[in-house]
Amino acid sequence: MTSKQLADAVNKRRTFAIISHPDAGKTTITEQMLLFGGIVREAGTVKGRGSSNFAKSDWMEIEKKRGISVTSSVMQFDFEGKRINILDTPGHEDFSEDTYRTLMAVDSAVMVIDGAKGIEPQTRKLFKICKMRGIPIFTFINKFDRDARDPLDLMNEIEETLGIETYPMDWPIGMGRQFMGVYDRYNHRVALTHPKDKDNPYLPLDDDGKVKDENPLADEGEWKDAMDGMELIEMAGNQFSEDKVLKGDQTPVFFGSALTNFGVRTFLTTYLKFAPAPSSHKLENGDEVEPLDPEFSGFVFKIQANMNPRHRDRIAFVRVCSGEFDKGMDVTLERTGKPLRLSNVTEFMANTRENVNKAVAGDIIGLYDTGNFQIGDSIYTGKKDIKFEKLPQFTPELFVRVTAKNVMKQKSFHKGINQLVQEGAVQLFHGYNSNDYILGAVGQLQFEVFKFRMENEYNSQVEMEPMGSKQARWIDPDQLDPKMASSRNILVKDIHGDPLFLFENEFALNWFKQKYPDVKLTAKL
Repeated sequence: MTSKQLADAVNKRRTFAIISHPDAGKTTITEQMLLFGGIVREAGTVKGRGSSNFAKSDWMEIEKKRGISVTSSVMQFDFEGKRINILDTPGHEDFSEDTYRTLMAVDSAVMVIDGAKGIEPQTRKLFKICKMRGIPIFTFINKFDRDARDPLDLMNEIEETLGIETYPMDWPIGMGRQFMGVYDRYNHRVALTHPKDKDNPYLPLDDDGKVKDENPLADEGEWKDAMDGMELIEMAGNQFSEDKVLKGDQTPVFFGSALTNFGVRTFLTTYLKFAPAPSSHKLENGDEVEPLDPEFSGFVFKIQANMNPRHRDRIAFVRVCSGEFDKGMDVTLERTGKPLRLSNVTEFMANTRENVNKAVAGDIIGLYDTGNFQIGDSIYTGKKDIKFEKLPQFTPELFVRVTAKNVMKQKSFHKGINQLVQEGAVQLFHGYNSNDYILGAVGQLQFEVFKFRMENEYNSQVEMEPMGSKQARWIDPDQLDPKMASSRNILVKDIHGDPLFLFENEFALNWFKQKYPDVKLTAKL
């Protein structure tokens, strides 16, 4: 591929994550986008456990049973001349770490907000990470086919709560049963939810922003309210700034209903006009890798076992950061310095995959992994060492001791734990002077998913003994005296053999600090 061909290919890529609070409609929106890309013929539903038609991005068995997303999934398709990589993230806060790592692999984010609930806690947390990284954010306010809050109130809440300017690209006409469409400000037209002519669902506007010819909505109170809202926005709202959007200081806002597939296509088309192409990525030494650098580089942001239950395989998800991937190429694994041949590589459509022969910066590829990779690994070609900045890792807050119910199945027990820990599903610790297996997690649901997957994917039933909430702090081995441990601060070691204490509570932690003022304790994040 010539440098011009590489530049053309990279500039066609749009890679984004969809983030939201649980039940805001994130997965449904993803499904509708896949419809436009010709990937699925009908959108799935995540309404409940009894449905047999599940979201294409919710491939894991427990997701189908509970109707939730608990792992990030990757979907690729072409639309309007662009190659789109969507990373659908888990909405549940117990899986924030998976989402945070995914946000390190994208160039922009789509924030889905429930029109009735507004900004919810998980949305706020995820937004802060995007803001910290300067990720451009596009907002879709969903569920306007139901009763929703006043659009102006929602705009104000986004600005005040998240500290970002808003610019409505369209404006809702009514809501709930009276949801008639949107005033498409950017495309200068009105889009109708129930047009008489289904082949032409738009009403054009004249130069003054008025609907041309006969307006079927003219006598409706919802139309007048929408026009009043738009007039206020035009007079007192923010000016659109593409520069601010790209810096993450202004968010374009869209309204619609993912369930009825209204407003999603308008959103996607407009998003593609302003979303950034792949950008540079920071290295640990402060340098940056540019997407058009000719040498290939990328990093592993996720590892997933058993996406195909029949094959029991393991996939390392890699964000390509520069250059071009070619099937069968040799790369250096930075952590070990050893060469690896990338001969079995896939691209994703949720749980279905196709072999990929080429990929460029912005793409997400899957490497079949036999245990070579860890989350955060850098791979590259060329002589220059490439080590991307560290991915976030949370300090766990809940802990359990875990044992195999059947002592005759120790092999599958150990295999399951090791693979799920390498995925980052839970964190593994050992007793400092024992072989006790201790699992750490951010939330209880992680333990439930771990137990479910151990039983269903590894045929290993486990016993979990709750240890409760703990404050985990790592200690420099040179400062450690095992006599510092007690029933209120349990001494354990992580999978790298590094020692840490699990403090019973804040009081126990402070007591330790007072007793050993020269000892340095650290948390992960």
